[in-house]
Amino acid sequence: MPRWLSRVLERVHGHAESGGLRLTYKAQRELLLLGLSPDDVRDVTASLRAQDSAGRLLSESTGEWLYAFKPEVEGQIIYLKLVLRASCIVISFHEDESGEDEATE
Repeated sequence: MPRWLSRVLERVHGHAESGGLRLTYKAQRELLLLGLSPDDVRDVTASLRAQDSAGRLLSESTGEWLYAFKPEVEGQIIYLKLVLRASCIVISFHEDESGEDEATE
């Protein structure tokens, strides 16, 4: 397991448990398409594991690390991408269509 992953998971779990998740408009639309609620996002995010990690990539627009995860939710693999700031902001939350990791590290 990469050294950064345990620190990221600890922060993500803390944000999820304290209600510190913020969904982008795009993520809210994607949830509706999947039939999931913001509470489902909280539950999924709070239970992310190291084996769900799909790596991380550097945002070209902000220079921030984007963390990718692929947990199984209700029998389907979901692609979850987030950035950690003062709160945990979910950038993307949709069914994994590629079957490949977009993140590189």
